Amino acid sequence: MISTKQLLQLFIETRTATERICQPLETEDYVVQPIVDVSPPKWHLGHTTWFFEEFLLDAHLPNYKRYHKSYAFVFNSYYESIGKRVVRTDRGNLSRPSVKEIYLYRAYVTSHMQQLIENHLTEELIPVLEIGIHHEKQHQELLLTDIKYILGNNPLQPEYGSVSNEELLENTPCDFTEIKEGVYAIGHDSKEFCYDNELPRHRVFLEPYAICNSLVTNGEWIAFINDGGYSNAMIWHTEGWDWVHKNAIVAPMYWHHENGKWAQYLLSGSKEINPAAAVTHISYYEAFAFAQWKGMRLPTEFEWEVAQSNFNHGNRWEWTESAYLPYPNYQKPEGALGEYNGKFMVNQKVLRGSSIATPANHMRPTYRNFFHAPLRWQFTSLRLAQSL
Repeated sequence: MISTKQLLQLFIETRTATERICQPLETEDYVVQPIVDVSPPKWHLGHTTWFFEEFLLDAHLPNYKRYHKSYAFVFNSYYESIGKRVVRTDRGNLSRPSVKEIYLYRAYVTSHMQQLIENHLTEELIPVLEIGIHHEKQHQELLLTDIKYILGNNPLQPEYGSVSNEELLENTPCDFTEIKEGVYAIGHDSKEFCYDNELPRHRVFLEPYAICNSLVTNGEWIAFINDGGYSNAMIWHTEGWDWVHKNAIVAPMYWHHENGKWAQYLLSGSKEINPAAAVTHISYYEAFAFAQWKGMRLPTEFEWEVAQSNFNHGNRWEWTESAYLPYPNYQKPEGALGEYNGKFMVNQKVLRGSSIATPANHMRPTYRNFFHAPLRWQFTSLRLAQSL
């Protein structure tokens, strides 16, 4: 069991890591919200702070006084049972609190959390603290991807800085691993932390299939484009085809023509497309259409989990053909924390594998990410599969 000292250290490290992600930003960058799916960086900083104040400090630290009476309204995300909140589309309209004030708020809550962990942490509160820490780690990933969208959609395309493996090279051609039919165990099976949507462990029957040991590359995607992939209605879902036309989609997000060649915006600046790098920032619609064009398909999340030990993963979220649904006998937690995952199990697709923006201890084979089919601002890619 993790000790109080270890929990405190993990909490402090997490808070520090979140703020480190924001260090390259100018003050003006903290406020921008270009689209509804992207939250301003300062909102992330405030929301992850409010989470600890709401679920731990207010009820469990003696004589705690909230930093500001209205911050619960400003920084609540989707917790209906907690109370009213700022509409998601309006997060970018908040000129106040200022960035400076939000950092003061973070310092205030961090200091009081240290008191709670050192002097008032009960066994009952440890799971809530762990959720709070991992919740902030999830927002670290959202922070980086939101920052990329904010900067990448600025006409000046400013540089954020170098990020390891933003260009993920796939130097070997696709080699398929065959998996026999059978009954396989799926889901988290250790005493280490996991989210409720990774439970309970259960069995599934899989038909025989084969899965590629590498991700689809930019070079393959350019061939898809050149062959009219974005203008061939026969390989798209109807909903995806409508999305392509409505939004004039002709390439993955951040791709653009530069001097007659494909280039892309990276956090380190604009750069010519490397054909050997894994394609990134694609929607489920695009992943499905590409697989159709290749005469193959996407793996289900269960096929991916069973086969994952046979290939490298962890640098890109990989679209699967699975709808985001509860596992058999799933039980969501009681109270407000029950809103964390369960209520989103509708009309979304599961992604597996994690990405370069994912905190290291979240990179586990059973992690279930989920997004709506048209979204592509995360570091998404695809791996091909076929039935045998």
